[in-house]
Amino acid sequence: MNILFIDVDTLRADHLGCYGYPKATSPAIDQLAAEGVLFERCYAPGIPTTPAHSTIYTGLHPLSHNIVSHGGAADLDRKIPVFPEKLQQAGFTTCAVDNLFDLKPWLARGYEFYINPSHHHRMRLLVTCEEINSRAIPWLKQHAGEPFFLFVHYWEPHTPYLPPAKYRTFYDGADAFDPGNHGLERLKQTPFWDMWGDTWFRKLGPVTDPEYIVSLYDGEIRHVDDGIASLLQALEETGAAEDTLVLLTGDHGESMTEHDIWFDHHGLYESTIRVPLILRWPGRLPAAHRVNDFVQHMDFAPTLLGWANAEVPSLVEGKDFSGRAEGTAGEPLWDRVVCCENTWQKKWAVRTDRHKLVISREPDRHNMPMRELYDLHADPEELRNVADEDSALADELEAWLENWIADGLRRHGRTEDPLRAQPITLGRRWEKA
Repeated sequence: MNILFIDVDTLRADHLGCYGYPKATSPAIDQLAAEGVLFERCYAPGIPTTPAHSTIYTGLHPLSHNIVSHGGAADLDRKIPVFPEKLQQAGFTTCAVDNLFDLKPWLARGYEFYINPSHHHRMRLLVTCEEINSRAIPWLKQHAGEPFFLFVHYWEPHTPYLPPAKYRTFYDGADAFDPGNHGLERLKQTPFWDMWGDTWFRKLGPVTDPEYIVSLYDGEIRHVDDGIASLLQALEETGAAEDTLVLLTGDHGESMTEHDIWFDHHGLYESTIRVPLILRWPGRLPAAHRVNDFVQHMDFAPTLLGWANAEVPSLVEGKDFSGRAEGTAGEPLWDRVVCCENTWQKKWAVRTDRHKLVISREPDRHNMPMRELYDLHADPEELRNVADEDSALADELEAWLENWIADGLRRHGRTEDPLRAQPITLGRRWEKA
């Protein structure tokens, strides 16, 4: 077998057609889902990029691998293996077309080939899907005759949303530049306005409608969807597609304006922690199969290693979801997921089938309560905090969460919650705003 792992940065699930989005942002991804398996509820236990990818690579929860911040000082313990190393040991030729090594060195471990086409960009995340494919597709064609693991990391639709003109077709408002529209005034009071001013907002002109910026995010998805289509077509042309497992996911989602979070990926709300997961493996996985169970980033490593008949490290905490993907196993893997963030704010969350509790370790800059409880069946957009009116349930979930954290720390010989022990990183910009 071969594995093609497609990692789309900042891709929220609910802006894809196959997840119910009404706009035509993702025809190639939708077709991939029609040919394979789609998981409705895949979650990122740690956000944003560095914690998420550390979780994917290790099969460990962020509480365990201790990488809870983007750009933080903590390093991954060298004794913790990453799954590309295990695939390499099992005989796979391993390659990443990526630049995560620029963030942390362990995100490049296990690769015989590590190809970074972003060096000529001052801002590395501006590397385009065409540039990524210009390196990935020749490598794929050269190595299609041997068992391979190819990791392809696309940066669209990460901020700044600046898709080529032909993809700027999703705005359906009346006037994106209406001077009477004051919809972006709140954004101008945050660090994001200055952070992206020269590289983004000033390039757009005097935009006043937030929905126009949302439409550019959709355009970025449509752009990378074309890149994915080209990569999958190249796989077909090699003749290796029938023996290749394709996995497509995102490291985290994105908030558009929800909960006062403007075009960024913090906040433990569904828009940011729920990510797509789509798999296609002809002859092995059923087509047009949808799974509603919880899965998490840390489940990827044991599942892929199991399918590859490679060693699964004993440290791994994730669970093998191959049976759920194949439609042969009936028991859900998880009854709840725990997520955390420590980059713009310090928060933990536990998400059950129906409810989500979010607790803060310190006040945030969005003036949200220290404790939030949402009934996701009645309120899927998480607009109504019921922590006060259903305090008994909030107390129960908080006690469970604090015990879960304490138990995990004991297992690893630590005593301090990493969200308390490690400072926030990007959130320090608030002090300068």
